[in-house]
Amino acid sequence: MANIKSAQKRILVIAKKTAQNRMIKSQLKTAIRRFEEALAAENYEEAKTRLRLVEKKLHQAAAKGTIHKAKASRKVSRLAQKLNKAI
Repeated sequence: MANIKSAQKRILVIAKKTAQNRMIKSQLKTAIRRFEEALAAENYEEAKTRLRLVEKKLHQAAAKGTIHKAKASRKVSRLAQKLNKAI
């Protein structure tokens, strides 16, 4: 445990940020899973709307710094390819 007051404060801030990042990543995984489930069920209209939601969430996470900007773009691209291949 840190003895310096500023270090103790930083520990609290880091814990809060870690919880926030974990929540955002969990939401991303859920959104991607729901998109893939819609795709597997051959519900293409639902999959298109889910893809738009996933794209929005990925770019928001990248803007916050939770994930890298290039990773967000790469995921969107690969998911769009999956959708286009399935249609």
